[in-house]
Formats: sequence, structure tokens, C-alpha cells
Amino acid sequence: MNGGSRRRYNTDVDPLADYPITVAVDVRYRDLDTFNHVNNAVYLTYFEQARVAYFAELGWTSRDDSVVVARAEVNYRRAIVLGQKVRVGCRVARFGTKSYTMEYQVLADGEPAADGITVQAFVSGGRGATLPDALKQRILSVEARVGRKPELGG
Repeated sequence: MNGGSRRRYNTDVDPLADYPITVAVDVRYRDLDTFNHVNNAVYLTYFEQARVAYFAELGWTSRDDSVVVARAEVNYRRAIVLGQKVRVGCRVARFGTKSYTMEYQVLADGEPAADGITVQAFVSGGRGATLPDALKQRILSVEARVGRKPELGG
């Protein structure tokens, strides 16, 4: 075996199969840094694209009460370069009282390139508020499509 060969992931199993929302992302020339790979800050934009698709699936509009990103975390696994096929999976992992946590997985040419989380805080009337049961039920419905149920926290 060639000592320089790279580990290949099982292509028979989609690593995003248990993410109810997946989006294809076009790597744009403007996403690149001086090293010709996607700049680290752009990964959060890729997360955002998946999150917006999730909100659309919920029927969420900007006219509704809102959520704000209270925390964001990215774990970089490998560089993404121009021309790669990029997909992002998004799911809700956990409910809190006034927030929920979303998980993301970024694949480049089918291999993990990054993963991370965002915590969304629910806001009503410009103030933090308890997550509405109707929102939780819509999220549970989306997650059930892939056999998942977010954890319940305090």
C-alpha cells in the first residue's frame, strides 16, 4: 500500500443521512483566502445557508418572532478549495428553555471538512423568551423525517 494514500470514507453510506436538511453550496472565488482555500469565516456562512433552509422548512418568516445566534462554534477538519462539491447538513440537537442548539456537518467531495454548532436564542418583542411549543413541535416534525428527536434540556 502506498504510504501516502488518504483514508477514504465509505461512499455507500451518506454521512448526512441523519440530517433532515442538506444544502449544496457553491464555493465562490470570493470565499477563498490567500492560500486558495475557503477562509475560515466563510464556514459560518455555509452554516447560515443550511440554517435558513431549515427555517424555510419550518415555515418560519422574518415577520414571525425571531431567533438570534447566541453562540457559534466551528471545528475545521480539512481545507475546501474552489471546484469541490460541498454539501452542508443541519439538524436540531437539543432544546433548552429559551434556546435550541443546531449541529452542522460540512462535506467537501464527500469527505468531512468541518462540523460545528450554533445556539439560537428565541426573541419575542425584542427580549429573550421561552421557546413556543408550536415551534418545538414543528422542529420535532422535521427531525422525525430522519428518525431523530432532539434532547430536552433545562
